[in-house]
Amino acid sequence: MTRLMLFLSVCVAVLFVASLVLGPAGMPVLDSLSALFVQDEGPLSMVMREIRLPRALLGLMIGISLGMAGAGMQGYLRNPLADPGLIGVSASAALGAVLAIHTGLSAAFVLGLPIAALAGALSAVFLVLALAGPQGGALTLILAGIAISSLAAALSSLVLNLSPNPFAANEIVFWMMGSLADRSMTHVWLALPLMLVGWGLLATLPRGLEALTLGEDAAQAMGVNLTRLRLKLVIGTAAAIGAATAVAGAIGFVGLVVPHILRPYVGSRPGRLLWASALGGAAMVLAADIVVRLVLPTQDLKLGVLTALVGAPLFLHLIYKTRRAGI
Repeated sequence: MTRLMLFLSVCVAVLFVASLVLGPAGMPVLDSLSALFVQDEGPLSMVMREIRLPRALLGLMIGISLGMAGAGMQGYLRNPLADPGLIGVSASAALGAVLAIHTGLSAAFVLGLPIAALAGALSAVFLVLALAGPQGGALTLILAGIAISSLAAALSSLVLNLSPNPFAANEIVFWMMGSLADRSMTHVWLALPLMLVGWGLLATLPRGLEALTLGEDAAQAMGVNLTRLRLKLVIGTAAAIGAATAVAGAIGFVGLVVPHILRPYVGSRPGRLLWASALGGAAMVLAADIVVRLVLPTQDLKLGVLTALVGAPLFLHLIYKTRRAGI
């Protein structure tokens, strides 16, 4: 476990630096790094501080959020196919953003889109908790999440269908693909407080997730409050994933695939998987964003599209391996 965490930490550090210095402009590495600390208004310093640094920080933060939430959801549901978007937060955040674009709020107010997306995510939390009830089990939570997610996706499609402005419809489609381009430190400071809340709540789950591997009755006998555990999971996931979706759009498969890949290396222990997936998710998002910038830089390849193209076949391969192993 220690070697795995060290390896993942080194990977994240290297990819973070690479995210800062790599791009279509092809600027010298040492000059790029030194420009971060030089207090001038030169073009290189502006590019590093206003474009590349926020993008790298958001890649790191979103990867941690997706990885932790995915591992937490899979550990609670005891299902390796569970996804952090299962409780409807991602779809509801997307609906809030779609409404902001459709109504013109995003054009009138620079933070209108992410704030509307956060409002959508918050609404999903209240609805899921209300539908699932205080004593509802895992199945009730899944059904409530699927219902909210389906409703939010249908409403997003309705708004897109009724949009009279083709430019707004085009902006909605491109936003829903997910991207870290054109983000600023304002987006970082908007998302970071909520993500810290989400990470803090998810970080308290390992003991309960470990106990749940023995079953709900055994976990309760060991003193685990399942209602409190579920509440922390839902609110933590909503805060982390809602903030990520608000500032970057929909980025799929990271929270699904990364825990699946790392599970054998932590002995299938959900508590340890939580921390490993946080680093693994950060590494995957940073690596994908670097590829987006270097491959077809003039075509504006979207980050969410790339993660889906890579994650879906990889996930299908993992399912095939699991079936062959008879698990």
